[in-house]
Amino acid sequence: MHITQLNRECLLHLFSFLDRDSRKSLAGTCTQLRAVFQDPALWPRLHFRSLAELTKDNFLLGPALRCLSIRWHSSRVRVCSVEDWLKSALQRSLCSRHERLVSDFLLQVGDRCPNLASVTLSGCGHVTDDCLARLLRCCPRLRTLRLENCARVTNRTLAAVAAHGRALQTLHVDFCRNVSAAGLGRLRAARPRLALRAEHSAAMLPDQAPRAPAPELAPAALRKLRLC
Repeated sequence: MHITQLNRECLLHLFSFLDRDSRKSLAGTCTQLRAVFQDPALWPRLHFRSLAELTKDNFLLGPALRCLSIRWHSSRVRVCSVEDWLKSALQRSLCSRHERLVSDFLLQVGDRCPNLASVTLSGCGHVTDDCLARLLRCCPRLRTLRLENCARVTNRTLAAVAAHGRALQTLHVDFCRNVSAAGLGRLRAARPRLALRAEHSAAMLPDQAPRAPAPELAPAALRKLRLC
């Protein structure tokens, strides 16, 4: 019996055991298998481990997606968690490209995946408050949002959760250094039933550019101060 003689349900079950690259390769063999690859029902979960994976065409974003996980900790990506004023021009350019890539991807997720129920973002130093606020607005069924070591997440994301995360039941903001105790307190007051976890976030030092040194007084000004 040839694989193309199987019905759609059997083919979807067969495809579900394959990784994304294998699914893409098998889909390239005939139009029938390509149609299976393009079936949204094949893609209820997506997990990414690098930025490069977001640019590939070996997956499909669609209304069947329920669980999205993006976790990466490569040395190049860790640069994006460093405070901006400490970065070189080359590093800022690299981080800007990363931010555009992730922003564009999450924009597509918001547009195509309204039934998303769970999102995990770990080590994503380029994810911004604006991206998360839009995701919350576009995915009203989102129940779980886990953010870990997302350096650009601030109290604005907590405010967006209070305003738009009506279905949200669980929120983790672990090691997000720009989330404050005051912001967490306001969210707990607004959403008392929300299971909120913030390991080490409020206790970490937030991003803060160094203060400019005070200008030195001219000798004449110093003499005037002494006379006073």
